[in-house]
Amino acid sequence: MGVGEGQARRVTGVAGVVLVGVLLAGCGSVPDAGSGPVPSSAPASAASPTSVDAAQAGLPETVRRILPTAYERLAASADRLDPAQGYPRSVAGGATTWTTKPVDDWTSGFFPGELWLAHTLTQDPAWVARAQRWTAPIAGQVTRTDTHDLGFVVEDSFGAQLDRTGQGAEQVVTAARSLATRYSPTVKAIKSWDTDGDDDKRGSWRFPVIVDTLMNLPLLDRAAALPGGDPRWSDLATQHAITASTTNMRPDGSIAHVAVFDPSSGALVGRDTWQGADADSTWSRGQGWAIHGFAAQARAAGNPELLAAARRAADWWLAHTAPGARVPPWDFSRPGEERDTSAAAVAASGLLDLAAQTGDARYRQAALETLDELATQDVAPAGPALLAHAVGGKPQDSEVDVGMVYADYYLLEAVTRAS
Repeated sequence: MGVGEGQARRVTGVAGVVLVGVLLAGCGSVPDAGSGPVPSSAPASAASPTSVDAAQAGLPETVRRILPTAYERLAASADRLDPAQGYPRSVAGGATTWTTKPVDDWTSGFFPGELWLAHTLTQDPAWVARAQRWTAPIAGQVTRTDTHDLGFVVEDSFGAQLDRTGQGAEQVVTAARSLATRYSPTVKAIKSWDTDGDDDKRGSWRFPVIVDTLMNLPLLDRAAALPGGDPRWSDLATQHAITASTTNMRPDGSIAHVAVFDPSSGALVGRDTWQGADADSTWSRGQGWAIHGFAAQARAAGNPELLAAARRAADWWLAHTAPGARVPPWDFSRPGEERDTSAAAVAASGLLDLAAQTGDARYRQAALETLDELATQDVAPAGPALLAHAVGGKPQDSEVDVGMVYADYYLLEAVTRAS
């Protein structure tokens, strides 16, 4: 499954400052947050309307209009829920509360990550207190060596905290050391899943590398430069991305979800999928992971080969979406089926990073069109999530057409990059 990104995914520049007192109080023109009034203890920002308008000038007006709803719903969930009882993950249609998962779920870092992004966008200190409350319990995950998802979990929480407060370096370094244990110098990649012996097709995958793992590399890049970190971790991250660019990426720039290797020889056994429609199809969130992940590692390493890979993935995306239809179906081989807002949000954020690196206006334009479409068509009318219509695992009939915490996370990340 399944950012943060050390030097690669850091938000460039200070994004917009908003009137949090107004936003958290809500206003008559925004949809119902679905979770009651926000506690009055949230302090208001001292920012001026002029600074708000200037900082957000690069955003579509439709996106600017939904930000009050985003902050209102996010603050309400952060204040009312208890991280000890689980982390927000998804919201079924019509539900008024988050479905939560334990802190060891691969998605646990996204909710604190949203809180840190809200602080970046607003500069209001109330978000720091919220974010620290939701980040602290993740400390217990940093020694895990049984998952590739430590980037999603730790970089989005402690990595973001390190950026804003200077605290969290120890957790970041420990998590990177744990993640590095999954790297095979024979395969030249990080093993994504330990599926040996599973009672489905994954049981035959001795060394699977899923495209999602690209999103965990920024943890290694960041930690490599911290006290106690190992500079070789950056080399490991770059090599993993190079491997994925020739195994998960097809010649036309489309992405296979899973590349399966022989761990003894390092040879590619074949390509497959778990969340896509079939081995030869293109799962839309996987394509988004590739744009975002290759662009992040290209930035971190200054690597032209990876920048070219990011561009191939992005050009394929642009060729298979269009203005007014930038939010793709959950798998590009299934037109007419459920759209996936999480795939669109991930891709939009990656396209903005790629635009900043290359100066190619096509990427920024497509990203802004995507954000406009999400803001116009996909804001949930009520409930705790901002976006509706995300798809988790369609082949498993899991989390189909729901609100999803990582859809909201990447939307806010894209907003910081577009501002």
